[in-house]
Amino acid sequence: MSNDFQLNAMAREDMGKGASRRLRRLANQVPAIIYGGQKAPQSISIAHNELAHALDNEAFYSHIIALNVAGESQQVILKDVQRHPSKPTIMHADFLRVSKTQKLHTKVPIHFTNEETCVGVKPGGGIISRTMTELDITCLPADLPEFIELDVAAVEIGQILHISDIKLPAGVESVALSHGEEHDLPVFTVNKPKSAATEEDAGDEEGGTTEESNGDEE
Repeated sequence: MSNDFQLNAMAREDMGKGASRRLRRLANQVPAIIYGGQKAPQSISIAHNELAHALDNEAFYSHIIALNVAGESQQVILKDVQRHPSKPTIMHADFLRVSKTQKLHTKVPIHFTNEETCVGVKPGGGIISRTMTELDITCLPADLPEFIELDVAAVEIGQILHISDIKLPAGVESVALSHGEEHDLPVFTVNKPKSAATEEDAGDEEGGTTEESNGDEE
């Protein structure tokens, strides 16, 4: 996969919470770390505005990033980002070095296609339930997809799609399925409308009452 994203960073030597707070408050920089590969972890800082702009793009989370530090470009993926709980502030970011010849382990978003024409919803009147919105995968960096698609047009009311129903691109494997069929978790389903479910429950209760009454008569 080509590098559609580039970030510029500076190496930093000041460590600790106090140094990180000063970095964010006085320099508008985000403390971050690069780790993995054959090199030691490296502490860096990135301009808050530059990182925030990149994070606005969904593809940034599942793309190889060219991270430039002191004139050296490193191939990385974003592994974690910490945000302030109540302010639009990025607190910290983790980047993992990747190698062209070594498989990486990451998450990619799932895009559900044709929801608007799903037979269980229209004309079935069912209610969509997404139990998973991203997939844990392994692949070589060159095979890393921006997202995974799952076509839900033919899903009927009560039907459940699992991880095994997702058609993965060549070279991409599901981490969950690699651990066995028991890890084939549900991803998408169309539930019955609440009114229909309520009517069925009421019908079951009435049926139970009748049976009990017949038993009393005997």
